[in-house]
Amino acid sequence: MAAFLLRTECTWNGLEAMPSETASVSVDEHSTGITLHIDAPYHEDPAPSAQSGSLWELWEWEVVELFILGKDDRYLEIEVGPHGHYLALRLHGERNIIDHGHTLNVNVTIDGKRWKGHVDVPSHLLPEKPWRANAYAIHGTGEERRYLASFPVPGPHPDYHRLAFFRDVAEFTNA
Repeated sequence: MAAFLLRTECTWNGLEAMPSETASVSVDEHSTGITLHIDAPYHEDPAPSAQSGSLWELWEWEVVELFILGKDDRYLEIEVGPHGHYLALRLHGERNIIDHGHTLNVNVTIDGKRWKGHVDVPSHLLPEKPWRANAYAIHGTGEERRYLASFPVPGPHPDYHRLAFFRDVAEFTNA
């Protein structure tokens, strides 16, 4: 079935990202949902103190995120960190969380200066098509914090919930 790939090649406001910090998220669609394949630099940011698994406020840590927007401004936000933490939020309208805390099958490995993640997302969490999407990566601490995006979300500060800047998945579908 359809597959698409997003790369975080710019900062949240559209400046070119350093090639060494670019992450990619490829998505394979299948009969039971989607599988995310993450390939990202490992920045060695401090790890959350919580055990691996679902973690609220994961966006405060080193993370790669995929947002999939469907009909009626319903969307899914999936976040994955290099230490096996993840967060899945379903939303209806910008920043309006319907639910969270979903259990996902997540497998993460760190290999030197890179990490890879594989995430199975069941179809019941996905919004109704057609889909629009954007991917993001966050790393660093304090003044060195970096916010990257596949497609810029310009404004006064990083805001990944600016749905108007998501792009139609058909624009970057490989199949």
